[in-house]
Amino acid sequence: MTVPYIRTVPALLQRAEREFGTLEAIVDGDVRWTCAVLAAEVRRCAAAMIASGVAPADRVSVWAPNGHRFVVAALGAVSAGAVLVPINTRYKGEEATWILGKSGARMLLVDDGFLGNSYVEMLRAASAGRPDTNDGPVPGLTALQSLVTLGERTDPQARDFAAFVSGGNEVAANQADARMAAVAETDVSDMFFTSGTTGRPKGAMTTHGQNVRVYEAWSAGVGLRRGDRYLLVNPLFHTFGYKAGLLACLIQGATLVMQPVFDPDQSLRQIGAERITVLPGPPTLYASLLDHPARAGADLGSLRLAVTGAAVVPVALVERMRAELFPEVVIAYGLTESSGTVTVGDSSADAETAARTVGRAIEGVEVIVADREGRRLPAGQGGEVLVRGYNVMRGYFDDPEATAAAIDSDGWLHTGDVGVLDPDGNLRITDRLKDMFVVGGFNAYPAEIEQLIARHPKVSEAAAVGVPDNRLGEVCRAYVIPRAGAELDPAEIIEYCRDRLANFKVPREVVIVSELPRNAAGKVLRYVLRAEAAGSPARD
Repeated sequence: MTVPYIRTVPALLQRAEREFGTLEAIVDGDVRWTCAVLAAEVRRCAAAMIASGVAPADRVSVWAPNGHRFVVAALGAVSAGAVLVPINTRYKGEEATWILGKSGARMLLVDDGFLGNSYVEMLRAASAGRPDTNDGPVPGLTALQSLVTLGERTDPQARDFAAFVSGGNEVAANQADARMAAVAETDVSDMFFTSGTTGRPKGAMTTHGQNVRVYEAWSAGVGLRRGDRYLLVNPLFHTFGYKAGLLACLIQGATLVMQPVFDPDQSLRQIGAERITVLPGPPTLYASLLDHPARAGADLGSLRLAVTGAAVVPVALVERMRAELFPEVVIAYGLTESSGTVTVGDSSADAETAARTVGRAIEGVEVIVADREGRRLPAGQGGEVLVRGYNVMRGYFDDPEATAAAIDSDGWLHTGDVGVLDPDGNLRITDRLKDMFVVGGFNAYPAEIEQLIARHPKVSEAAAVGVPDNRLGEVCRAYVIPRAGAELDPAEIIEYCRDRLANFKVPREVVIVSELPRNAAGKVLRYVLRAEAAGSPARD
């Protein structure tokens, strides 16, 4: 029998409906949907998008936690030919406003009130006073035409989700099907925003064909199977949750069990109640479960597979995970600009290899380690990790200069990570060229934090670095030079950041200094600050 050629997300959904129709696709509290029901809900949402005026290539943003409505909104958008633009639920108004404005999002679907956050009020407060006002739901966001609320809280200028979806009844069923069929594998599917050394997030554009092909390879590499029950703790607004979670489960016929925020007690209950077999997440998640007092009484016998990212994983943790929770532990590596995946590890590798390397490149993708001039280095020598292949993004949205800086003329994506390849092609990440650090699985960028702190009226200059943390891997420490004559309390800076930044970016410690270490050109030497924080000698 000929297997249909599947290279778009709507075609993937239709295949899941056809082949896995009676299997559970989504479990979200009391909501339990089969693949057939999910496909029908997504089709209704796509019709509602069309009825609301969403055209192919329009940007549609979703600002919400893990849940069935996020899934329907996201898949509905890409099935209507739109480009999905997710927003981190930890973001504040200024951060979300930047993404909505930069992407030119036409529609925002938001779970207003999640964890007590009034996201819509945050947006309006951040947009207040901007000269480019409009008559839309958020003054200042001129492209934004439609606002849809996904949760219980409503807004006078928004439609609730049920009313929005019912608007799709105005669209003939064949019109929605025709829009889905018209989506091409080369069409941009999503735009996940990722920060860089400029401190402002950039939208990495990836296509339908890239994502389907990459997560076919990822699913095969990690060993995801039909009938697996996958506990989704990784957020859907991140490439890991959306692509290695939702898309991978659609590809393999696995069930996605939703958890909006990580809570070890809830996770332990869910594992037993839902017979969870697959639990991806950052290393901190597994450490929390292993050390939780309720673990001894929990039914965890169904667990089979753990998949974690490129953060440093202690060998002892991998050994404990294998001995006490999972027969199979896989470490993978990727970045937003590579559709989320570059390499996948081998679950049968010894604990040392599994913990210290991130595996080999997926099929069809090249990985090399290069010197500063971009020349390939032999196995065992450290240099920048470069990636080339079908998984590399099409570029940063509306930012050709940043795109050219990231992808060279030969098609190599410069990751900014320093690594070493062994003779078997296994990659080990050893450092970062960029100053990014990872807080509990989320990327934090010093330039963005520094720019904000520098706007404080008592601050002259700031430098932010990642420092080791037993629970989160790394956290932010900020070094701050006060303005002349200013009396500055570290707690004042922390509170200032807490009001304006996602929690994972907020400095856990602020050190008031009179000067910062610099090179001859005046550039701040962050490696000196990192070494000081770690209590080790400084090395460039």
